[in-house]
Amino acid sequence: MSTLLYLFFIKSDMLWQRIFLVILLIFHKSASSPDNFVDRSSQNLSSVPTDLPQTTEFLDLSRNYIHQLHNGDFEKTTHLRFLNVSWNGLEEIDPQTFLDTPLLEHLDLSHNNLKNLSGQQYLLHTVNLLMLNLAFNRFLTMTLGSEFSSLVKLERLKVGAKNISVGDFKNIAKVKLRTLTLLLEDGLYYEAGSLEDVHAQRLQIAFGHNQKIDRNLTADALSLFAEVEMMNMKDGYRDLSKQLRETVKIHTTSFYLTNITIKWQDLTEYVNVALNTTLKHLDASDVRIMEPPRKETEVIKTSQVISFTARQAVVTSFFFSQEALYNFFISMPVESVAITDTPIIHMTCPKSQSPIRQLDFSNCAMSDTIFSSVVDDKFVECQNLRNLKNLTLVGNSLKKLEILSKRFQYMSSLQHLDLSVNSIGYDHSLECIWPASITNINLSSNSLTDSVFQCLPNGTQILDLQNNQISVVPQSIFKLRNLSSLNLNANRLRDLPLCHTFPKLHKLLLRSNSLHAPSVNILESCPELRTLDVSFNPFTCICTLRSFIKLAINSEKNNSQSGIELLNWPQGYYCTYPEDVRNSTLRDISIPEVSCSIGLLVVAILVPAGTLIISVVILCHCLDVPWYMGMIWQWTRAKHRARMQQARSEDLVGLEFHAFVSYSQHDADWVRNSFFPTSSPAGGLRICHHEKHFVPGKTIIENIISCVEKCRRSVFVLSAHFVKSEWCHYELYFATHQRLTLGSDSIVLVLLEPLPQYLIPSKYYQLKSMMNRHTYLEWPQDRAKQRLFWANLRAALQTDLPNAPVTQVQEHLAEERLEEEQRLIG
Repeated sequence: MSTLLYLFFIKSDMLWQRIFLVILLIFHKSASSPDNFVDRSSQNLSSVPTDLPQTTEFLDLSRNYIHQLHNGDFEKTTHLRFLNVSWNGLEEIDPQTFLDTPLLEHLDLSHNNLKNLSGQQYLLHTVNLLMLNLAFNRFLTMTLGSEFSSLVKLERLKVGAKNISVGDFKNIAKVKLRTLTLLLEDGLYYEAGSLEDVHAQRLQIAFGHNQKIDRNLTADALSLFAEVEMMNMKDGYRDLSKQLRETVKIHTTSFYLTNITIKWQDLTEYVNVALNTTLKHLDASDVRIMEPPRKETEVIKTSQVISFTARQAVVTSFFFSQEALYNFFISMPVESVAITDTPIIHMTCPKSQSPIRQLDFSNCAMSDTIFSSVVDDKFVECQNLRNLKNLTLVGNSLKKLEILSKRFQYMSSLQHLDLSVNSIGYDHSLECIWPASITNINLSSNSLTDSVFQCLPNGTQILDLQNNQISVVPQSIFKLRNLSSLNLNANRLRDLPLCHTFPKLHKLLLRSNSLHAPSVNILESCPELRTLDVSFNPFTCICTLRSFIKLAINSEKNNSQSGIELLNWPQGYYCTYPEDVRNSTLRDISIPEVSCSIGLLVVAILVPAGTLIISVVILCHCLDVPWYMGMIWQWTRAKHRARMQQARSEDLVGLEFHAFVSYSQHDADWVRNSFFPTSSPAGGLRICHHEKHFVPGKTIIENIISCVEKCRRSVFVLSAHFVKSEWCHYELYFATHQRLTLGSDSIVLVLLEPLPQYLIPSKYYQLKSMMNRHTYLEWPQDRAKQRLFWANLRAALQTDLPNAPVTQVQEHLAEERLEEEQRLIG
């Protein structure tokens, strides 16, 4: 057969296998390890690998060149449950192949070269099989061997052959299948009554590329199976409609068409004929409609059919009457109509009172004009859906809540309305008009704010507003007297809402909001509340949270006076602050009552401690004790480090200067007039700075790196101008990297003026970190304190360096060049 013949089946087989694997992976996730799932597909294998882990449960060997399966191929994989050996050219399977895999549940042998359905002896050892796929092999007849009778647990069977005769399925007569899939091949011969031995809930008939409808097969399908699905049809719809019309007794209740290409005339004829039968449910998926209508198409007025469903339908032409197409579907005499995952932008209003009770237009492209029409430039609302009870419009392009309320105002029986996953907002300046019958409304995953509470049906009992932008529940709204369940998960609320406006509230969901410390006293306004969920909020574990923790613990012990059940306790309740208890569950932390009693703390601790502290602070302030103590402490630490961390001579090789000084040009006067004179060679220190030691011809970055590498330490003169300088940022960056080599004391920070943290840009995160973790020298304005400042700085910089290679002549030339530049600037 050609590739086109198998195109749909290949796609559906692979998709089904992937879905099955995903389900099993999820089901076994908690108990399985990576060794349980082995993928050896498309690896040019000619035999089953011998190195499979013993824990293997799911094995994919598809798309290889394994022509035979032998006894012992799976002797090590005794836990095997899923095996895919499709697309291998498999010709022979030893009867003892699966002797060691008693747990095998899913076996895919499709797209191979197996030849005899009555000789599959290996199935005698697969009694736990739930799914068996033997499609697309070289079977001439459908005669199932006696070994199939051992598959008592089998739920799904896929198989195909050229000849299907009476008695072919007798060996599975006692097997209760969920689904039997027959893959029809060109030149099929089917004998009437061949499926009488099959007991299955659903029969799937998959047509080949040129396969025609077999009248005998269709007759048996309609008379023997509760659910019938025909897949991959491209023609023969008139024959199908004719046979449905002529069949007097139809056992089938649900009829499905999947992956079909059909003309509009054939589609409407089929629907009208099916509506006039005893079928209960019509379903069409992956539908391509050709030659769509240009004028109205009549639909019968009465029917026994309960529901019509269409999924993923597309029209292949751009020139047609959308209104005629919409009118046909909305005028069906059924209780339920669902058109989903289809790019329709509008739905008309029935021309007469409709019996439809349920409408589902999920994942379409519906706009706010739905069900309305325009007459004389005015919108006319639909009044012929008064029997509608459930309306689902999930995942469309709906925008304005107040307009939508008008669209539904005459649906007097409407109870359940789902408008989730849209882009709905509300302009609170306009009034909302809802039918009084609505009790359940879902507005989740939209763009609604606090004002939405001014536009809700009065009789609402269940309200879902999760995943919106609500920060507070206003109290100046009308009362939702019947509201029993309110879902506000994934919003922006900072506290529990008061229940004065909904006195019958029974269930309140506030998961993933911004609640730091829920006010338990607010729950007193909710006398009927029995279920509360405030999990996964950023709880601040301080005194204000004590009452909530007490409520939660009492709820866990079932002795809460309020009788409230706290959902997800304790796993979903964690502290985010303070840091020492971050990620701890609320049940595991302890907040002592004494620490939260202000009066007791004031009397027992704060009064004497405060008096002592104030006295000490005043005394120290008058004598400048803190400053002197701090400076002496820094000087002592510097001297101590110098003695304890004597630099080895090999560590000083290549160092020419005691320090490299980095500063903003705005602070140059202080550096020249104060810093350099005090730390000059006369002061025992050799200082490197850019005006004197940068080498002409090199880039600035090269000079910075060179100077930092030649210096024992780097001094940074910090000020508000420093953190605005790009070059100072580079110098700090390279000095920080040098710090990893020379040690944590290779950087000395001098604070020339107060520098609050908020003035430091985010790119100076390293500077923030160093200022938080290391002490720094502050330049005192009091001249009496400056001598101690310089002593501390020299103590931090002093060390014995090798003789510098810079000659006095070079030093003199550099000084003359600097003086000449300053004179020219002046």
